[in-house]
Amino acid sequence: MIKCSVVILNWNGEELLKKFLPGVIANSVSEYCEVVVVDNGSSDDSVRWIKSNHPDIKLICLDKNYGFTGGYNLAISQLNSEYSIILNSDIEIKDRWVEPLLEMLDNNSDVAAVMPKVLSQTRPEYFEYAGACGGYIDKFGFPFCRGRIISTVEKDEGQYDMPTEIFWATGAAVAIRNDLFRASGGFDEDYFAHMEEVDMCWRLKNMGYRIMVEPKSVVYHVGGATLSYSSPRKLFLNYRNSLYTIHKNTLGDNYKAVVFLRMLIDGFLAMIYLLTLKPKSFMAVINAHNEYRRNKAILDGKRLANLAMSSSQTTTGIYKRSIIISYMFGKKRYSKL
Repeated sequence: MIKCSVVILNWNGEELLKKFLPGVIANSVSEYCEVVVVDNGSSDDSVRWIKSNHPDIKLICLDKNYGFTGGYNLAISQLNSEYSIILNSDIEIKDRWVEPLLEMLDNNSDVAAVMPKVLSQTRPEYFEYAGACGGYIDKFGFPFCRGRIISTVEKDEGQYDMPTEIFWATGAAVAIRNDLFRASGGFDEDYFAHMEEVDMCWRLKNMGYRIMVEPKSVVYHVGGATLSYSSPRKLFLNYRNSLYTIHKNTLGDNYKAVVFLRMLIDGFLAMIYLLTLKPKSFMAVINAHNEYRRNKAILDGKRLANLAMSSSQTTTGIYKRSIIISYMFGKKRYSKL
C-alpha cells in the first residue's frame, strides 16, 4: 500500500526535471512511497520527456497553469495516499530523506505537517533562503526562518539540528497529512503563488495542530528557479498575500490594527524602493495594497470560515517584536533573537 506520495509540480521545467527528478526517484521510491509529477499545462517537452524516460512514475496532466496553489490542490484531491510530500522541481535529493519525515507524522498525531532542513543547492554549506530550518513570523506578519532573517542567510553548522515546532513549513519541501490538507481547504487559490504555505500552516495551527521541522531529513534547493527573489511580480505577490494571510488568520478583533500597522510599514519600505531608484518594486507594493482593498469583502468571508474551524490560536512561532527593527539593531541570526 502506498503511504506517501512525493508530489512535484511542473510548469515548463524540462531542464529542472532532467537534472533533479532522477535523484528524487532514486532516493524516494519504495514499497510505500511513490513519486507523482503534476504538469501544470506546460508548453515545452516536459510531458514527452517524462513519458519517455520515466514511464513508471505517476503523471497527472492538467489542462492549464493553475499556479502553485491550484496545481497542488487538484493533484492532492486525486491521491489515495495518507501523506503527501510537496516538493519543488528544483530540489536535489542526495540520500535518505523520506523516512524521518514520515516517522515524525506516524509518531505524533497532533503534527499536521513537517519539513526537512533546506540547504542551498549551489552553496550546500549554507541554508536556503526559502525555508532554511523552519519558518516563523513576526507580530506584523513578516516571515523569517531559523537560518535566514531578511537577507542574511546563515552557514549550517549544526546549530539548528534539533526537531522543533515552527510556525510555517516551506512549500518547497513539506510532508503533510492529506486528510488535514483537504479539511483545512488546502492552498488558497486566490494567492496563485507565494505565502500560501504560511496561510495554510496558520489555519492548521488555529485548528489545534503543530507544524514541525525534522533536520534529520535534508534537501538541497536551488531557489528562485521559477521567479527571481527580486522580481517585482514576486514582491507584489508577497506583499499582497501577506495582507491576505493576516486578515484571514489573526484571531480576535485586533487583526484590523495589525493590518493597518503592516500597511504603514509596507509604505515605508515602498518609499525606500522609490528612493533607491526601484520604481517597479515601489509599484509592486502599491498594487498589492490596492488589490488587498478590492478583495476585503471576499477575505471577510474566508476569515469567518477560518474562524469556524479554529479551536484556539497558538502563539508558538510568532515573534512578539518587529523582525525588521530587530534586524536593523544587529539581530541577524535566529539564535540572537
